[in-house]
Amino acid sequence: MFHTNLENTSRYIRQMNLPDIGEIGQQRLADARVLIIGAGGLGVPNLQYLAAAGVGTIGLVDGDKVSLSNLHRQVLYREADVHKPKVQVAVQHLLDLNHHIRIIPYETYLNRDNILEIFTGYDLVIDGTDKIPVRYLINDACYRLRIPFIYGSIYRYDGQVAVFNALQEDGSRSTNYRDVFPTPPPPNAIPDCIDGGVIGPLPAIVGNIQAFQAMQYLLTGKCSLINTLLTIDASSMDFRHIRIKMLKENPLYHHEPEVTPLIDYDAFCKQSSQLNQPMKSVNVKQLKLMLDAGEDIQVIDVREPYEYDIVNIGATLMPMSQIGNYVDEILKDKPVIVHCRSGKRSGDIIQWLESEYGYDNLYNLEGGILAWADEIDSSLPKY
Repeated sequence: MFHTNLENTSRYIRQMNLPDIGEIGQQRLADARVLIIGAGGLGVPNLQYLAAAGVGTIGLVDGDKVSLSNLHRQVLYREADVHKPKVQVAVQHLLDLNHHIRIIPYETYLNRDNILEIFTGYDLVIDGTDKIPVRYLINDACYRLRIPFIYGSIYRYDGQVAVFNALQEDGSRSTNYRDVFPTPPPPNAIPDCIDGGVIGPLPAIVGNIQAFQAMQYLLTGKCSLINTLLTIDASSMDFRHIRIKMLKENPLYHHEPEVTPLIDYDAFCKQSSQLNQPMKSVNVKQLKLMLDAGEDIQVIDVREPYEYDIVNIGATLMPMSQIGNYVDEILKDKPVIVHCRSGKRSGDIIQWLESEYGYDNLYNLEGGILAWADEIDSSLPKY
């Protein structure tokens, strides 16, 4: 509960001076209950800024321990915290920052057996995980419980933020994660920070945008990234807003929210030891020669539809998130060139197709559409 006194007024005066906040808004923050999944690169800036802002109750879910490799980006922690449970350390540091708030620790990992119980009673859930299966689980649980879900992700120099499942003025819910990515990708299709790498300031940028969206929503019931995907290219400082529409293929729309099934995504996305074999590839100049010569090849783009709308080279779109639905359309009797933005996702899709379906005619386009824009057609936008 927020009490107007000298200490609280002094602490929050800079934000209370804003016309959308004041004493009433500060009370809304004090009454709010926000759950943050993950106390890592994305979770840390969310935790720090929401705690500092006076969000009254913050739940924190994480079963990991602090490691030395966390410290370059997870700046809530110190060297002395290495090997200690993240949740325990985070609680202490956050209460040192603001002793007026309440932190509820959940020193565990989310799964379909505990997620509904943990989520119940929160006003907002913030995604700070880098595990794709967990992200689908978060989305589906929020859809079932009708809780807004602030999504964030990073990959190397790229970031994304969106607000899903938010209550709209007409009483309906906004789009959700499956309207962008309907089904989980094949195993290993998107690496976590361990495999993909991450530069420290990027999760801070994404996490702080998430925290700002959370405060907007808690204060006004609205925020700028509802039905919108914000994409960030940190290397060029390019920020793009992409409108999200409800997707008829979204499997959640075939169930009532109360009976939305929570699939065991750990089993669905089970890691395969067979997905690390060498693969054949071509570069963009070789592909250009093939196309100019009219060679009988198939070219497939495995990016998502919103990416294809930004820029494409005329390949057949078969989104990675739905690739299982397109297997019958991928030819086996001629060379098939598979591409994505940079070559990573297409390489993972090729390994999966070779392992699961026995393809031996697939070629990865080195550097993806970024290389095409660099070496073939400089007029194409990079994103």
